[in-house]
Amino acid sequence: MTTLVANRPSADDAVEPRKRRPIKSSYPTWFYIPAGVFYLVLFAVPTFASLYFSLTRWTLFEAEFIGLDNFVQFFSEPMLLRGFTNTFIFGFLTSASKVVLGLLLGVFLTSQLAARGYLRSVVFFPVLVSTIGVGITFKMLMDPFDGVINEALALVGITGPGWLTDPSLALFSIALVDVWKGVGIATLIYIAGIAAIPQEYYEAARVDGANAWHRFWRITVPLVRPATTTVVLLSLIGGLRAFDLIWAMTRGGPGFTSDVIGSVIYKQYQAGFFGLSTAGNVVLFVVVTAIVVPISIWFNRREVER
Repeated sequence: MTTLVANRPSADDAVEPRKRRPIKSSYPTWFYIPAGVFYLVLFAVPTFASLYFSLTRWTLFEAEFIGLDNFVQFFSEPMLLRGFTNTFIFGFLTSASKVVLGLLLGVFLTSQLAARGYLRSVVFFPVLVSTIGVGITFKMLMDPFDGVINEALALVGITGPGWLTDPSLALFSIALVDVWKGVGIATLIYIAGIAAIPQEYYEAARVDGANAWHRFWRITVPLVRPATTTVVLLSLIGGLRAFDLIWAMTRGGPGFTSDVIGSVIYKQYQAGFFGLSTAGNVVLFVVVTAIVVPISIWFNRREVER
């Protein structure tokens, strides 16, 4: 009598096939090398070199280590301290103005307008113009005697002020020109952010009876927060590092009333105080980093929480 034995898996068959381990390759690592080289050459090496030379009294041929004397002198001279204060005023004033005007223009230029494309080009055009050219042009326009702006005000019976010659107005006049030139970038960023908002949100708000102000405040402003973060950071960095427009319009005058750290550093280079000006560069780098990094972290944290 033949006994039928069920087919049973052998011991070899019972062993599960081993999973192949992924072969680690150094191929992706090579893509980091070009970026690393550029970072070292263009950022890391100059940064550490600036830190070293800020502690020295140096010329093109020699360097004498003097410790923190350059920084002590930087904060002890009234002219340098005034430039430090003006840097904060100029940076925060221009940044806040670009955020507010950029958002309002962005909302306006994303509405149903007949000449919407043309108006967008007009708003963005000043960004394409040379900063030095803009500074020289507005220096002529704001001339207290022969400037077009004051002559236009005189036609309606208003005596124009000394836009660039009055110590109390010079810095704010330059800030106004800087906002005119840079608000186009802020507007462009906000246009992109507003265009990305789904229209269903606005339609649902209209159905619920929300007016234009409520739609703007409850939908547009919260949903363009990433654009606001970008505009704030870019505008603040540009404002704190401002130099070319100020130098073209007033060279820090009248007196030192419109000096910022950038113009003070350049004047020290011109006078041959290379170590002192390098210390100013280090201070400017630390100031910009100390302000921008916490603001960036705060904005990013708010976005994650929402």
